[in-house]
Amino acid sequence: MPSAIDTNMRFKFSILALLLEVIIIVLFGIFVEYDNRDASHTLYPFFQDVHVMIFVGFGFLMTFLKKYGFSSVGINMLIAAFGLQWGTLMQGFWHMQGGKIHVDIKSMINADFSTATALISFGAVLGKTSPVQMLILTILEITIFACNEHLVTEILQATDVGASMTIHAFGAYFGLAVTFILYRPGLKNKHQNDESTYHSDLFAMIGTLFLWLFWPSFNSAIASETIYQINAIVNTYYSLAACTVVTFALSSLVDERGKFSMVLIQNATLAGGVAVGTCADLSIQPFVAIGIGSIAGIISVLGFHFLTPLLASKLNIQDTCGVHNLHGLPGILGGIAGIIVTAIREEVRQGVHFSPSMQAAALGSTIGIALVGGALTGGILKLPFLGQASDQNCFDDSVYWEVPEENLHEIHSNNCDEHNRFEANM
Repeated sequence: MPSAIDTNMRFKFSILALLLEVIIIVLFGIFVEYDNRDASHTLYPFFQDVHVMIFVGFGFLMTFLKKYGFSSVGINMLIAAFGLQWGTLMQGFWHMQGGKIHVDIKSMINADFSTATALISFGAVLGKTSPVQMLILTILEITIFACNEHLVTEILQATDVGASMTIHAFGAYFGLAVTFILYRPGLKNKHQNDESTYHSDLFAMIGTLFLWLFWPSFNSAIASETIYQINAIVNTYYSLAACTVVTFALSSLVDERGKFSMVLIQNATLAGGVAVGTCADLSIQPFVAIGIGSIAGIISVLGFHFLTPLLASKLNIQDTCGVHNLHGLPGILGGIAGIIVTAIREEVRQGVHFSPSMQAAALGSTIGIALVGGALTGGILKLPFLGQASDQNCFDDSVYWEVPEENLHEIHSNNCDEHNRFEANM
């Protein structure tokens, strides 16, 4: 006989998911049509790379939890599949022509970008939310993201080709605000399932490698001209390489035994791709990109080692994946790099002069909107009727997934062992 949480989840989630898809079908029927003037077919290889990053890279990066791999990959796929449809609409409403949203390869890339914000935030609350909550978070976050992106790129006219600010910093601080509101005192002492195994860490490394290899495409896909795309590819390539070397060096340095930490290698090696994003297409020269990547590696490693425990113990921010260190801090670094570069060197694109004041305004507004939007979203997700797993059932696939029998037996045995230990201590 199914448990109450199983039954509630089945009906709430299924009804919500189907209702949302019906709404999307109706909205697509009214507003969306092909762009018959589409000249973006040359972007398809970039789209493929970004698509792999969203579904494979982000999904497998979060499989490090020993009993939450199904949810990491599966809910990631759900968020991305729903989010790219919702993102098409939310971004498209800002650029309608003749009352219609025209879709092409570039708009598909941008739709994938919009889902990245929700996937980053998913990392902050990983293991602690239900599928219903994640669908609602995706709706709200992508809607707010589209508004902030319009503010940054169209009103402030700031440059952010690789979206250090609009995607990475936004997604990180939105997720941190959500997890702050959804704080679970019962998880203050580390949950038994909030850890990895040898094989789960190896699976997560697959995600890291896919993201690392395709990040030059992420940062260059929507650059306005071929020369700027090449700049972005080259700068990201070298920034990632430098960041990786620095991460390995510091990973060994901060460990008392001088050993490498797989958590740092999985995450901090990617910080260079985040940090160089804002100015990736600018003429900064490769040595500057290497410098940005090196600094990104330093702040990411130090963030994981010192800041994450502090946020959890002092500020009640339980950041499961450490998105603050991979996306938040490097995203701010990217925004600052954009301010410095535009202050030193005049950059003009399609008649728009990029100024350091507008870059600073873009960074500040992005973080502010993310924090406020995340806090409001967290308040909505906290509503009792939405339901969520108990503290005891966090980080456990078996709450929402069918899992193989041997895993069920292992879980049952572990629960029995814990019960016996509890009885023995009474």
